[in-house]
Amino acid sequence: MSEAATDSPEAAIRVPPSAHGRRAALRWGAPPAWLISLATIVLALIAWMAATQLGLVKPLFLPRPGSVLGAFSDALDGRIDGAPLLDHVLTSLMRVASAFLLAGLVGIPVGLATGLNPALRAALDPFIEFYRPLPPLAYLPLVIIWFGIGETSKILLIFLACFAPVALAARAGAAAASIDQINAARALGASRAQVVRHVVLPAALPDILVGLRIGMGVGWTTLVAAEMVAASTGIGQMVLNASNFLRTDIVVMGILVIGTLAAGFEIGMRRLERRLTPWKGRA
Repeated sequence: MSEAATDSPEAAIRVPPSAHGRRAALRWGAPPAWLISLATIVLALIAWMAATQLGLVKPLFLPRPGSVLGAFSDALDGRIDGAPLLDHVLTSLMRVASAFLLAGLVGIPVGLATGLNPALRAALDPFIEFYRPLPPLAYLPLVIIWFGIGETSKILLIFLACFAPVALAARAGAAAASIDQINAARALGASRAQVVRHVVLPAALPDILVGLRIGMGVGWTTLVAAEMVAASTGIGQMVLNASNFLRTDIVVMGILVIGTLAAGFEIGMRRLERRLTPWKGRA
């Protein structure tokens, strides 16, 4: 009798198979994601130390962790490139943040406009899609010729790299608002601007935030190219100068600094995304 009750459809509904899987995962005590990430980083550091201490890799190709820490200490004290590391970091942050802010202020309205207006989309899409896959180094000489070697050319180069992902994400997000939602807003007397603000923009916000995250990552990858142009300070400039003298310890240190800053921005953008779009992934 008990076996029949267990095999009945009602019992299957009361205890879905997924519940058994969740209980099994809890029973086995799967480690949290952050612990797995931390363990992976620790293992990578151990492998790095072992490879360099045992002489499996020459210091020219992969410096020892101690050498990288020594370069970091020298950079903090200003014994590299004649400026403290903080000055390099602040200069690079200013360039990336300015270009990123400009890309958001221009790219989001342009993306929404092209998503809502087919004629404007047909006019702007060829230009955006043409330059989007081009590497920044390809049009760097033109930027220098047109805008000189000052800060304008550096910020503009990073802006052009960030703009396309932000604009395309906003354009894709504009299509997320259903026609029923738009018609309902219009039936309630909403103007075109109110429809865009209260219907289209909230629907497009998840895609816009993803585009901003991608744009920020592209901006950091373009930083080194931007600081190739007559830069006296900046992390990219420091790395380039070190590579000319085969100072791989400084190169690795600069890469770690850039990666840490970029990871910090990514974490901040993810928290902002969870705060602004709490419904994402739940519907």
